[in-house]
Amino acid sequence: MMEDAARSDLDRTDRAILNHLAANGRLSISDLAPLVNQSAATCFRRVQRLVERGVILRFSAILDSAKVGRGALVLVGVNLDSLDKANILAFESAVRALDIVIDCYLVSGEYDYFLKIRVADIYRFNAIHSDYLVSLPGINRTRTFICLKEVIDRHEPALDF
Repeated sequence: MMEDAARSDLDRTDRAILNHLAANGRLSISDLAPLVNQSAATCFRRVQRLVERGVILRFSAILDSAKVGRGALVLVGVNLDSLDKANILAFESAVRALDIVIDCYLVSGEYDYFLKIRVADIYRFNAIHSDYLVSLPGINRTRTFICLKEVIDRHEPALDF
């Protein structure tokens, strides 16, 4: 498996660096180095190599959605008219342009895509749904799921190396 091959390219120190940065991306190199038993210079080179290899995609802050006016979480199941290449490309291009869509997944099963959307409230979602979502190219139907409670929202993957 490709995932196993990529994982095997990571030694114990790389995995330790990834675990610490996944838990706290604000760690400075000088704070990270002793946690992984490396000098600051070596730790810096290792982090840079992980970035260059695409293992670390970016560093970002995790925001409190409610405090930034995006407290309502809505999932939308989308069915397209057809799954031909042109229709898929048109839909994916259009959905990328909507900044209210946090995540978009092509899935198997009853729906073709799932969209994760954060908005201020349900009234704002209704306006977005009417003004934007239903007019995306290739959509046959949508089904909306309003999240009542976020039980788990992990921002980083579990790194059980």
